[in-house]
Amino acid sequence: MCLAVPGKVMEIEERGGTRMATVDFGGVVKEVCLEYVPDLAVGEYAIVHVGFALQRLDEESARRTLALFEELGLLQEEFGDPWEAAAGQDGPQAQEARQ
Repeated sequence: MCLAVPGKVMEIEERGGTRMATVDFGGVVKEVCLEYVPDLAVGEYAIVHVGFALQRLDEESARRTLALFEELGLLQEEFGDPWEAAAGQDGPQAQEARQ
């Protein structure tokens, strides 16, 4: 599943003509493009989907949503370790080779 997740903007910089931000999603930090919300500032929250900030969000709504996602296990599903997930999808031969 691919969710739109609220995150807090921690840092903003220009990279190759594109406004990018470091965003904290309840402890998971990712790089996000700010081109759709160009006036977003450090300390504000945004809804992020597939690496793009889509909309500004107030802090209370962001915290409630993150808490609900965590309670439902959706944050781990969305941001879990991709190598671990890939290993779980390997066939029996690949799993035996790692042992």
